[in-house]
Amino acid sequence: MAIAKAERLMNLALCLLGTRRPLSKRELRDSIEAYVETVRPGSGAAGRPGGSAAGADDAFNRMFERDKDDLRELGLVIETVESLDGEVGYLARRDSNRLPPITLDAEEAAALGLAAKVWQQARLAGAASGALQKLRAAGLPEDVDPYEAHGALEPRIPVHEAAFEPLMLACRDRRPVGFDYRKATAARPEPRHVEPWALECWRGHWYLAGFDRDRGAERVFRLSRITGRVRTRGGRYVAPVPDVVTVRETVASWAGEIADRTARIRLRSGSGYPLRAKATSVRELGDGWDELEIPYGHGLDAWLVEFGPDVVVLEPAELRADVVDRLRAVAKG
Repeated sequence: MAIAKAERLMNLALCLLGTRRPLSKRELRDSIEAYVETVRPGSGAAGRPGGSAAGADDAFNRMFERDKDDLRELGLVIETVESLDGEVGYLARRDSNRLPPITLDAEEAAALGLAAKVWQQARLAGAASGALQKLRAAGLPEDVDPYEAHGALEPRIPVHEAAFEPLMLACRDRRPVGFDYRKATAARPEPRHVEPWALECWRGHWYLAGFDRDRGAERVFRLSRITGRVRTRGGRYVAPVPDVVTVRETVASWAGEIADRTARIRLRSGSGYPLRAKATSVRELGDGWDELEIPYGHGLDAWLVEFGPDVVVLEPAELRADVVDRLRAVAKG
């Protein structure tokens, strides 16, 4: 009789929690009865009589990867460790999976409940729902509605990029990744190998902050410019991970939020409200144009390009040149 999935997940969790050293897939397959069934002679791939050994191995690999992802989704911290001979092993350290007692007052629980409800996208709806259930168990009263005081508001964080979910999981599990990235000034994407730190949302756009192994320095990547599939890499991080505050400051700097100069631009009347909100001065020029002075920091050229023909950079000259280069790259496709 096939072992129920819940029992299989429990056995896998106990194996990973009970070991003092990483266990390979082979060792886990030989230790858990449900996995033994997939490779037992005569059972075949996915339980089909007469199946090949290769088919059985494929069935086990698919089952194991699903089970591992399910346990991580449930909150179990599973580490991936590569040995000196290149073999990959897995373990769940007890100190990483032991939580102190959770005590929340009504306001704290309501705030966390509201934060969980912000995520309404399908990719995160399951995780947010599970988080709310855990908050209920931790003290969030059943009659507390996070929207009760703000019934007309429903905060949301848009997530449209396909790269968001795999990068979020890679940040959580501290796994290096590879992906193809197209800079605004480049006609074609280039491969990048990154140790992801955190995802941050600025001006409605998602950014990944991390350590770029190819360039040996920290970098920030806009998710909308990632093309193709995000690929997970083996091995550990080689660069230290900064604290959350430092990561946010890095994203703010690369996204143009930190400015030490000013730029002068022409902006078409009735357009570019975000630019107008940042302006330190606005002067009407007539003929449907205004002149603005705005803070100038890293990333301003990429932001100005988004407004297309509604913006003309007057000065400084290097900013004007950067915007022209980006527009030419876009025109080339």
